[in-house]
Amino acid sequence: MTKKKIFLATINFNNSKTTLNFLKSLKNLNTEDIELHVIIVDNSTKEKLSIPKELSNFTNLIVLDPGENTGFTGGNNRAIKKALEENADYILIINNDVIVDKNLLSELLKRAEMDKSIGIVVPKIYFARGCEFHKERYKENELGRVFWYAGGVIDWENMIVSHRGVDLVDQGQYDKTEETDFATGCCMLVRNEVFREIGLLEDKYFLYFEDADFSQRVKSSSFKIIYEPKAILWHENAGSSSSGSSLQDYFMTRNRLLFGFKYAPSRTKVALFRESFKHLISGRKYQKKGVLDFYLKKFNKGSYL
Repeated sequence: MTKKKIFLATINFNNSKTTLNFLKSLKNLNTEDIELHVIIVDNSTKEKLSIPKELSNFTNLIVLDPGENTGFTGGNNRAIKKALEENADYILIINNDVIVDKNLLSELLKRAEMDKSIGIVVPKIYFARGCEFHKERYKENELGRVFWYAGGVIDWENMIVSHRGVDLVDQGQYDKTEETDFATGCCMLVRNEVFREIGLLEDKYFLYFEDADFSQRVKSSSFKIIYEPKAILWHENAGSSSSGSSLQDYFMTRNRLLFGFKYAPSRTKVALFRESFKHLISGRKYQKKGVLDFYLKKFNKGSYL
């Protein structure tokens, strides 16, 4: 079997320790049939990434520095462009705040190679042990087996994009390989032809909802999005942006409107319009900013400081 050229793309943002730990963990990956390359986009505005020699030597490593924070979309788009220039067969978009199972990449690739109509393969993702939202709910032996993502679900009537199985303990209920509504930007293996056919991530989003948007474009093309439970990952969750932060308030509010008005049915768009004005009247500070920027068409970074 000819080795497949896979470029792993991840972003560092003022968190070198997390990124270096992630690089170390890649040494454990099974890459028997894979020619692995790693691209790190250093979006840092304070602490720039410095790679020790022992880490830079173990794999084909490229560090791109855009000189500013280009967000999840801008950072990954730089990495994707570079990977395509280098004739990548596949590109693995992956967060740096994760712990990889040794067979993550091999299982994703095995599934993708079964059918050329598969454009994206996504893994089963657990919360990293101790990072669960509700740690007190679980027994000691359940920690590390709590779902963060077992496929994506889009509720078009209420315009809610959610992770299937989130907060549930894995009891084999999501062990079926199947198509899913959307791929998570936390980890997705993408066939190079997908980018060549539908383009890159939509840079208007900056971060949040860009994966749902990309997935809709993929599903509207000739490609499928497949959930592969044999591929496993653990996520520390919001490593670069705290859950419930002003950053999440702003980008989730604005981008939900952006996504909804682009793809949702007319009835849902009317409901979103009404809801947006409720946010303007009684929402939190950055929810209000998010709504205003949506209607003023201030996208990408918008007015978030």
